[in-house]
Amino acid sequence: MRDSIETRQPAPWPMNAWYVAATPDEIDGKPLGRRICGERMAIFRDAEGRAAAVEDFCPHRGAPLSLGFVRDGALVCGYHGLAMGCDGRAVGMPGQMVRNFPPIRAFATVERYGFIWVWPGEATRADPAKLHHLPWAGSDRWAYGGGMFRVACDYRLMIDNLMDLTHETYVHASSIGQKEIDEAAVKTRADADEVVTSRYMENVNPPPFWQMALRGSGLPDDVMVDRWQTCRFSLPSHVMIEVGVALAGRGGYDADPAVKASSIVVDFITPETETSHWYFWGMARQFAIHDTALTDEIRAGQQRIFSEDLEMLERQQHNLSDHPDRKLLKLNIDAGGVRSRMMIDRAIAGERDAAQATPSLLR
Repeated sequence: MRDSIETRQPAPWPMNAWYVAATPDEIDGKPLGRRICGERMAIFRDAEGRAAAVEDFCPHRGAPLSLGFVRDGALVCGYHGLAMGCDGRAVGMPGQMVRNFPPIRAFATVERYGFIWVWPGEATRADPAKLHHLPWAGSDRWAYGGGMFRVACDYRLMIDNLMDLTHETYVHASSIGQKEIDEAAVKTRADADEVVTSRYMENVNPPPFWQMALRGSGLPDDVMVDRWQTCRFSLPSHVMIEVGVALAGRGGYDADPAVKASSIVVDFITPETETSHWYFWGMARQFAIHDTALTDEIRAGQQRIFSEDLEMLERQQHNLSDHPDRKLLKLNIDAGGVRSRMMIDRAIAGERDAAQATPSLLR
């Protein structure tokens, strides 16, 4: 048969990148099945307790390996008992010779910063040094609490949402929204590594969520404050948002920690399919770090806030799916999301160009 170059429509996300796949508790004592960037994975721990991820496909009869169990560091299929190693190779099966079974795909995996990360692309290119650096993770000067949602929309819609916080005035009117967000000028900049949008609001009333944070910091909650929001997008799909309030006229973002409550809203957005994603959210803070009750209160508050986003985004996806040819308007407040999408598109194009330079051939 004549040789032909394999052609495939590029995925709408970078493949050669680290994505958050799970939290450690999700694979304690059992495998986890999760689709990441279109790839169905079974995630588990090997005999040394290291996180591993393989294709969620038993080579015997195609059953999902994630429905099985872990024994002696191997992933045992729950259908007929074929055991698979973390390298994707069959290691045993009662009464059968399986060592020459063709391997299934194994994905590069790293456990760091309190998350399980996977690299859905070429495993040989996976470099842990390329993990997004999280200075707050693992530091005893920060407290962190968070959660996870599955959101039925294109992951890029969530990036749009987080890079333009204008919607807070309307979607989150009872928690973090206030009219001054609309009125504050938005600044956007982009460089090779990140896109940044920022807003600063001076001498405003703290909304309910920040009143809670002020009380948690031992500060009065009925005074005027200076407020800031700085959203930072980095590849493949991470958004870190520096947020906070300081007693008005005391320096704002640069104020002494004794007169402010500030934190980083953590957003890891991991594509599942073209119209769904896993959203790992949380807040890292440097005030009242030993107050576990406050951590729980903030987590509950964030969950309520993000639940409001979830409904809006999923229904937005329904509209876009029903009207794929409708052109959407772009305003100055959309600059952060637009620049972020451009960065994603460049990364995808780079992977496509690299793949075309070394095409695989089908016989």
